[in-house]
Amino acid sequence: MRLSFLEPLYTEPGPFASVYVDTSRDVAQPDRALDLRWRRLRADLTRQGADQALLGVLEEAVGADAEVPGTHGQAIFAAHGSLVLDGELPRPPARDSARYSTLPEAMPLVTQHLPEIPYLAVVVHYGGLPTAETHGWVTVEAESGTWPASAVTPGERLHHRVPVASWHHSAVRLGHQLDAWARRIRADALVVAGDEWAGNVLVRRLPHSIRDKVVRARGPTPTDTGRALLEPQLGSVFRGRMAEHDRDLVNVFIGRRALRGPAVEGLAAAVGALQRGQVAALLLNHPPPASLRLWTGPRPTQLALNEEELVSCGVRAPREEPADEVLVRALVGTAAELVVVPEDELLLDEGVGALLRYADPAATV
Repeated sequence: MRLSFLEPLYTEPGPFASVYVDTSRDVAQPDRALDLRWRRLRADLTRQGADQALLGVLEEAVGADAEVPGTHGQAIFAAHGSLVLDGELPRPPARDSARYSTLPEAMPLVTQHLPEIPYLAVVVHYGGLPTAETHGWVTVEAESGTWPASAVTPGERLHHRVPVASWHHSAVRLGHQLDAWARRIRADALVVAGDEWAGNVLVRRLPHSIRDKVVRARGPTPTDTGRALLEPQLGSVFRGRMAEHDRDLVNVFIGRRALRGPAVEGLAAAVGALQRGQVAALLLNHPPPASLRLWTGPRPTQLALNEEELVSCGVRAPREEPADEVLVRALVGTAAELVVVPEDELLLDEGVGALLRYADPAATV
């Protein structure tokens, strides 16, 4: 998973206010419910030392996603009286939280983007009979997305309507259009739902390069929900699945580990590689627990397991911070990727591994 969307968080030093709040609209009196939630979060931030200018910026941002229907949440980050990042959450946070700290609390936002699978969703509607070759219309809705974040931030949408009499011919042209679109977004899957006959015509006329990626989905197929096209079906299709890009990285890691190539395992080895800007992708079995801490300095590559290591490298007044915050900043600052891989797919030493850009075992901090 590429973390470039987090770059705005690290262009300026902290302290940061990090707010995670349930902004769902499918509750009674949603505005009142959100107001109560924000009051509690505001009180928490005030106790932690946030000033009025910062609180005012956050108050304007909380609930600004009122046009998004259904269940969802917001991840909002602000610093020095300015809004830094406002991210939509496809699911409400496990609990509302507000933290005023040196580093932004970005890992919960990252985990809501996982596994970040690019896809195309296609709904084919036809209200007549397949034998009625001179009457009726076939309507196609298609939408790109990256699951699961696309549930609340849908991508490009295509609308196509043709007479049923020309559907066989039109499906060929549409198939090539979908194939080009899928290539452009590097789609892992083409999820097709709706009328079975019309959908079969389309699938049979798709180019072979995209036909192998087709997943047929069942169930109701409304196209005007304000959420992602085929949102209910996407969960059952993608849940528990890794993005193909991430799986490729895992396979490279497995190969390098077997051949003792440029890859390391264990927290200490991964932190050392991040210090040198050597990590191409950090692999985790799961996000670090809240109890795990690392020491850090002003720059993303200034991180260590203990304070003495940073002091010996000339870092003045290192700080002990939550490991997840330190690691995310280091990954963004060095343009490294993050892959969360289940233990049953790949068991890592201490739950941590790293693919390296180059092999340099003699390098130090």
